Amino acid sequence: MANWVRAAHVSDVPADCGLELVLAGRIVGLFRVDDDFFAMDGICAHQGGPVAKGGICGAVVTCPWHGWQYDVTTGKHELSEIRQQTFPVERRGDELYVDMEAPSS
Repeated sequence: MANWVRAAHVSDVPADCGLELVLAGRIVGLFRVDDDFFAMDGICAHQGGPVAKGGICGAVVTCPWHGWQYDVTTGKHELSEIRQQTFPVERRGDELYVDMEAPSS
């Protein structure tokens, strides 16, 4: 069953970095790639860095602590098989909702 949680207003999510949020008790990174929005686990798999506070180039976010990079559309680490959990995002008008019950990876 879905658990859609209001995450942010579209204008709250910058194009050049993510937005770190706490949704349903979890730290989540919300990202904008062109006109699409993606959500993934906001804690870096390497040493727990704040992934969403890193810079984003295209669809790749770089964790500011040690430079680990992830594709925000899939959660996949760029150099290994490690994958961050991702969550479906739905745009309802100018509001963004994240399904915290049904992770997409």
